[in-house]
Amino acid sequence: MLALALLRDPRYRTYWIALFLSQMGTWMQAATQGWLVLELTHSAERLGLVVALQFLPSLLFSLPAGVLSDRYSRRNLLLLTQGGMAVLALGMFILIATGWVRYPHVLVFAFLYGLFNAMDLPVRQAYTVELAGKERYPGAIALNSFGFNTSRLLGPALAGLLIAGFGLSWSYLVNALSFVPLLWVLLKSPSLAVERGKGGVVADALEGLRFVWGEPLVRQVVLLVGLSSLLGMNFQTIVPAYARLELGLDAQGFGLLMSAVGLGSILAAVLQAITARARPLRAVLGSALLGLSLLALALPLPPGWAAFAFALAGLGMITTLINANTTVQLLAPDRIRGRVMSVYSMVLLGSGPLGAYLSGLLIEALGARLGVGAMGALTLAATLWMVRRPWPKVLAPTPPLEPSLPTPQAASD
Repeated sequence: MLALALLRDPRYRTYWIALFLSQMGTWMQAATQGWLVLELTHSAERLGLVVALQFLPSLLFSLPAGVLSDRYSRRNLLLLTQGGMAVLALGMFILIATGWVRYPHVLVFAFLYGLFNAMDLPVRQAYTVELAGKERYPGAIALNSFGFNTSRLLGPALAGLLIAGFGLSWSYLVNALSFVPLLWVLLKSPSLAVERGKGGVVADALEGLRFVWGEPLVRQVVLLVGLSSLLGMNFQTIVPAYARLELGLDAQGFGLLMSAVGLGSILAAVLQAITARARPLRAVLGSALLGLSLLALALPLPPGWAAFAFALAGLGMITTLINANTTVQLLAPDRIRGRVMSVYSMVLLGSGPLGAYLSGLLIEALGARLGVGAMGALTLAATLWMVRRPWPKVLAPTPPLEPSLPTPQAASD
């Protein structure tokens, strides 16, 4: 398996472990943030606004981030983004621990954290190809997804224990400290030169957009991801609202419900690691499963069955994202990979602000159960609309690249 082969590479293994620790802290913070907002405001709509502000920078700044990723050292850019997020988490820890935190502080923090994340995601995805090499990228994305979703499983559960035992602030401190190993690994890694584009920032950004729009399969996949993200992947709003407003769970119960999403996500990552192939049709099936699972939550389910439905939703979400991401990465030429992935990130995360706020409004108006069910029904309808055209079943690991776009091999460290 490509994923296991990558773990035998010392440099990639060290990077993957450090990234996993950072993601663990991030998921602890994400779970705590939702609980913090509900404690401060008791409003699903205001929680949706926080999540919307956190993803808004991805809509505004992903394209410039992609241009920077193709012009400057990706390692140095990651040092900037990861360090910035660590400082922000430490600042929130101080505000909460001293009792000074207010709802406007959370809004500002969410926006700034999202700003760094808008830069981080396309750069990190392009950097992964540098480390793994394009021929091993399907294994890398399966391995990274396994780590990401294992942290999604464990992080919220640990956050629930910390909240119950020590209060809300400690998750932010743990997250700040979790960036240290990754920053250390990046500092010890060589800074690779990249081939800079000769055009301006706008021209370079438009080149990535033209590729996404001009490649039919990439366009279909990115559109599917955008619709699924807009309508069904708003778990930072949906899960805390459903746990508190519908099921009446405490912090530990909420953490376990978030972990159920992670458990389903891990299963999806394991299944993908077994094949290590991009199957675009699986992205469609995953989106349909996501919609059906959320629709099932409109029923009056006990906590155990609700956790099972959220686990299936996590399975559907990650099945969609892994196959979509791998498809786009394999078809993207090396020369413009950062810009292509910035378009993907803009669509994936940029649709989050409207989706998060829409989720909050529906839950506020219909109640948690019917509001979540409505998002599931919309997700399923959008998926059915997408399958009006045929989808290829399998994408070869190394498809031929567009001949009109020269593809010099990326440097490998």
